[in-house]
Amino acid sequence: MARYTGSTCRLCRREGTKLYLKGDRCYSPKCALERRSYAPGIHGQNRKKLSEYGIQLREKQKARRIYGVLETQFRNYFARAERMKGITGENLLQLLERRLDNVVYRLGLASSRAEARQLIRHGHFRVNGRKVNIPSYLLRPGDVVEVAEKSKESPKLIELMEKAAEQTPPPWLEYDKERAGGRVLSLPTREQIDVPVQEHLIVELYSK
Repeated sequence: MARYTGSTCRLCRREGTKLYLKGDRCYSPKCALERRSYAPGIHGQNRKKLSEYGIQLREKQKARRIYGVLETQFRNYFARAERMKGITGENLLQLLERRLDNVVYRLGLASSRAEARQLIRHGHFRVNGRKVNIPSYLLRPGDVVEVAEKSKESPKLIELMEKAAEQTPPPWLEYDKERAGGRVLSLPTREQIDVPVQEHLIVELYSK
């Protein structure tokens, strides 16, 4: 399967904002954006003013990179969001938030979405008691996500579970310390999705 293999910090510098792709490192002085707040490349400090199309494109790329979604996947999510009732941009973000890797990250059981994807692929999580190793699996209200029984003995998962117990997940999720997992209480509303994305610009881009 295709995936991005370049520098993760380069993506934040390109978008000019923290995308929190590397977990704890993004909150430390080691963050590349803190040291070099300009775009990567030899012309990074001399970028020209973006056109209307350029602004829309950057917003789409920002959303893709935050959730770790490839271009074709993103287009498919957008097409699905268009078919749903309601506002297309909000539907798009809602679909992305419902991904299993994002929910694991939101529950605090991974320090980043990239780490969540890796843990899911390695079979460390169960959804409604069944093994699911597909990061893009879409969850619904009532679904329960928990750490697999054997994985609860892993030092890495133990550390993550301890951190998750100290955090407060978004209102649409509920964390259960005893079960080392959480439940999807409802579909997330736009006010509950704290991503720095102007989704209406993405809709305008794909509407051209």
